[in-house]
Amino acid sequence: MLGLKLPTDPRWVNIVEKNVEDILTDHAYCEQKATSTAISLIVSFPEYTALVQEMVALVKEEISHFKMVHDKILENGWVLGRDRKDAYVLKLITFFPKGGSRTTQLVHRLLYAALIEARSCERFRLLSEELEDKELAEFYRKLMVSEANHYTMFLGFAREYGDRNEVDRKWQDLLEFEAEIMKDLSKSETIHG
Repeated sequence: MLGLKLPTDPRWVNIVEKNVEDILTDHAYCEQKATSTAISLIVSFPEYTALVQEMVALVKEEISHFKMVHDKILENGWVLGRDRKDAYVLKLITFFPKGGSRTTQLVHRLLYAALIEARSCERFRLLSEELEDKELAEFYRKLMVSEANHYTMFLGFAREYGDRNEVDRKWQDLLEFEAEIMKDLSKSETIHG
């Protein structure tokens, strides 16, 4: 369903299990960044009413996810650590050239967002199936469903606002590029890394 060209190495879960505090901190910041992305889309493209409506709902959902992850950190007696650069996202957003029409810029941002959500969904599925901590596994199973919905929403908007054939071609090209990025990742205690 997600269309990812390279699945996450299942051994990544072993890294997560040894670094739960780090993964939760990284995850909290991912939720915060997802909230910021939704707000940015509202600010940058206010004329797209349907998108604005969905992004308002997404802001509420993503910030509630941030709180859920933050609560999980606190339950363990930890505090939220400092944010780190997301190597995955920094590499991913180099794919499309800068500039172009407003519509092109919007489509590119929607495709990036769709792919980030798809990879998060895939990672959360893996955690829900493989973590020995069953409570944490269930926590990630519930979040996996949300990520899948976000992925399809962003991809759907890209297809609605752009030329469908061109968007689908760009999507496939972006998936191929992302697979190359993933070859060097899955080695750290981060959601995407």
